[in-house]
Formats: sequence, structure tokens, C-alpha cells
Amino acid sequence: MSKSESPDSINAGRQRQDRIYRDGVSGRAPAVPTDPAGLEEAAMAVLPGKAAAYLAGGAGSEATMRANRAAFDRWSIVPRVLRDVSARDLSVELFGQKLPAPIALAPSGVLELAHEEADLAVARAAAEAGVPFIFSNQASVPMEDCAAAMGSSPRWFQLYWSTEDELVHSFIRRAEDCGAEALVITLDTTMLGWRPRDLNRGSLPFSQGQGIAQYTSDPVFARIVRNRILHEPVGKPDVRLTRDTVRTLVSMTQHYPGRFLPNLLSAQPRAAVETFLRIYSRPSLTWDDIATARDLTRLPIVLKGVLHPDDARRAADLGIDGVVVSNHGGRQIDGGIASLDALPAVKAAAGDMRVMLDSGVRTGADILKAIALGADLVLIGRPYAWGLALAGSEGVSEVIANLRAELDLTMGLSGLRTISEITSEAIVPQA
Repeated sequence: MSKSESPDSINAGRQRQDRIYRDGVSGRAPAVPTDPAGLEEAAMAVLPGKAAAYLAGGAGSEATMRANRAAFDRWSIVPRVLRDVSARDLSVELFGQKLPAPIALAPSGVLELAHEEADLAVARAAAEAGVPFIFSNQASVPMEDCAAAMGSSPRWFQLYWSTEDELVHSFIRRAEDCGAEALVITLDTTMLGWRPRDLNRGSLPFSQGQGIAQYTSDPVFARIVRNRILHEPVGKPDVRLTRDTVRTLVSMTQHYPGRFLPNLLSAQPRAAVETFLRIYSRPSLTWDDIATARDLTRLPIVLKGVLHPDDARRAADLGIDGVVVSNHGGRQIDGGIASLDALPAVKAAAGDMRVMLDSGVRTGADILKAIALGADLVLIGRPYAWGLALAGSEGVSEVIANLRAELDLTMGLSGLRTISEITSEAIVPQA
């Protein structure tokens, strides 16, 4: 063994492989599959139908979801050989902080559908790995609770811009207070996309009181709900009283802060759900609002959902710090452009802004391709939700470790030692 191949320099990929193979000697196979198809299949097998539909579904015929995957398949990695790749460094710097890998956990709503510990389990796994966790605006656990579980590990906050400006300001203040290091404003969900998997079941988690913990934990939202009860009395719901209606009322009550019985006898849980559905997002959002956001916070601002280079240029002109090239995992528009296809043009137009990518990322090789096409950071979405469904926080940790290991090994096998060496020369389009 040469000095450069000493145990002290064994990389993340080999460490991960060695652990799995050593466990295999004792007859223990990974509880969380290491391949993307097996991972999703295993999660689908344990998730209830409505939960699986919400977490896995996309818009319309789900053509955009398929396009996201096809875009990665159109690029091939070109390995270089006879380079000393015995030691690799996956670290990157972003917004003044060094990260152990070019990976972050994307905001994912209603994670209680996957596991009872929801965002809290993900927060612990992200902290253990040292990768940023972007707290979802549609979380099942308040951001403060997740921040407390993360210590000093990096966390960002995703903002859906409500029709209530005071609530927007409150969310931003809370994000700053709980140590968020960036504000990620999601632009592509000013209206909910047409999602047949949910529509065919008549199932929207938010109408059950799920995924609205950022709201029910917010003092401004609580005041809005109280005012609504006083000035717009909540009457009897315009639905038949059935067993499912009762279940919905119980679910709303269980998800509302406070004691169950007093909440059940009050109008607040149902008023909170109805208020959320009315105000959660603003279809009239414009660039003027983004300019306002720049004045509202000291945090770096990242715009999520940018797919056109002109929008990237406009963001740069406003002093925005970064963009996420994203089509929301194919959940909003059917027949939309794949995020990876949009990445090079957005990168070229972004100037000094940092450019990130999400949607369709499933493997370490995908991460390498995204970096080669211009991404500074790659956001992981559904894969960690599948890990969460299978094994809670440990399942998320396993997914993160597997992605880092595969990225590390793919880099080494391609003759690349650092993230900065992953350039456009590392890949070619398929003929």
C-alpha cells in the first residue's frame, strides 16, 4: 500500500462499500436499497396509497417527471485514466460556508406522510452528515424544532409567498432567528399544479391539517385565524357527515397545537385549515415582491423554480444571491422543460449568482453530470423521502451516505479529485 493509499486517506466511497460488504459477511443486507429503482419500489411497498400518491406523483401525465430522468440519460461521462485519484475532496464553499459535499436536502412538504417524525428525522440526518436541510414552508414540524435538533449544522428556509404580507415577514424573522443561512423563495407554486394521483383520490393533505405546522406555530397566522373566526364565522362545512368527514375533523384537531378536546369543540382547527388554503400562496407574485424581499432580510436570497435565462438575468440585476434550476420535481407543469436541460443557459445568464439544481436527481452520477453542466450545489428530494419512509432518520442518513459514496467513486473512476475539476469536459452528449 502506497503512502497516498493509507487508511487515513480512504475515501467516503470505499468506506461506504467496505461497511456494506463487511455487514454482508454476517448476512446483513442494507435495509435501504442502494439503487434508485429499488429504493422507490421499497418505499412504495410500505407507504399507504394516499401518501404514496402525494409524495411520488407529478403533474398531468407526468411527462415532466419522465423528462427530468431522460435529460440525465442524454449525457455520458467520459473517464480519464492514469491520474492519481487515491484521495478525493468533495467539499464546496457556498455563501461563506464550507460544505462536505455539493449536496443539500430539498424542501419537501408533508413529510409526516412518510414517517411520524417527519422533518425532525430529516433534520437529525442532515446534521449528522453536515449537509444543508432546507426547511419546507409546508413542513409537518415547526422550523424552530428542527433547528434545535441540528445544533450548528447548516439549514435554510423555503418561503411560499403568502397573500398576507405580515405572515411573510413573520416567517422570514423566524427563519433568521432559528439560524437559517439562506432564504429560498419558491416561485413555481403560486398555484397548485394539476396532480391526477391526488385528484383521483380526492386527497389533499393540507385539507386534513397536515403539512401546515409552520403556520399553526406562527403568532401572526394565529391572529389571522382568530380574526377570521370573529369576523367571518365558520359555519357548518358544505359536506355530508360521513365517517371520512369525522376522520378529517379529527385529523385537523390532532394537527392543531393545544389540547385535543378543547380544540375539537372549537372552530379553530377547521378555521386554520381553511385560512391556510385561502392565503398560503400568491398568484399575483411579481419581481416587485422579490425586490421587496431583498430589503426584508440580511440572509442570502435564492430563487427556486428558475428555468429561463432571462429570469436569471433579472434576478442577478436585483442582487439575488442564487437560483435553483427546478421544475418542482415535475409536480407543477406537465410537458415542461427538464431542469437539467435548462441548466446550461441559466448558468450562462447567472453572472455571479450561485446556481443550484433539483428535479430528477437520483444517483451520484447524476450529481456529477449536474455539476459538469454548471451546478454549484445539487438538491436531493424524493430519494431522501423514500429513505425516511423505510427507516426514519437512519434511512435518510443511509440515502445521503449512498449518494456521497457513489459521487466519490464516480469522480475517482473518472479521473477527478475535486469538485472544481468536474467541468463540461467530463461529459459528452449521447449521439
